[in-house]
Amino acid sequence: MIYVIGFLAQIFFSARILLQWILSERAKKVISPAIFWQLSILGSYLLFIYGWLRDDFAIIFGQIISYYIYIWNLNKKHQWKWLPLVLRTVLLLTPVAAIIYMIEDASAFVDQFFRNEKIPLWLLIYGSMGQIIFTLRFVYQWIYSKRKDESLLPLGFWVISLFGSLIIVSYAIYRHDPVLILGQSTGLLAYGRNIWLSRKGSC
Repeated sequence: MIYVIGFLAQIFFSARILLQWILSERAKKVISPAIFWQLSILGSYLLFIYGWLRDDFAIIFGQIISYYIYIWNLNKKHQWKWLPLVLRTVLLLTPVAAIIYMIEDASAFVDQFFRNEKIPLWLLIYGSMGQIIFTLRFVYQWIYSKRKDESLLPLGFWVISLFGSLIIVSYAIYRHDPVLILGQSTGLLAYGRNIWLSRKGSC
């Protein structure tokens, strides 16, 4: 059941990259379609749950950072307010509730996620580093888009995506995590192609 949640999350993430890639190829330039951000928030919500059930802080940490950036982009695409109020409330408050839960029982959280015999501390640090790099692409995207006052996917986003994804794939191989391996591997080609399209467009 845990793997089902994880694979479903990765299906959403893979679909967002595939659709973005197809639409960019048609436009002959890198674009930031609304469907990319819709699938991102769905995938992120499920992957957060998957990371929690797997006692994997690296996954949880990565999703918390990018989660609200997805919502910002949805708002810029005029999609956020179209969602039902109940759904928006659940999406907004779930990470907050999880963080409050962590803080209230910090010692149990540390035992669960940082003293896990299945994940050595060095591996947790390595995996978290990969997630931080991979997630920083959305921080970079957010800063870039905020300056341009529109939702964009610049060249730097794809370069960071490629580098971070390679680290996460190696972490997932060591962890024997089929969800991360499949999810990250499928995006590598699309990241490379978007880099090529971005460079071509800037020439």
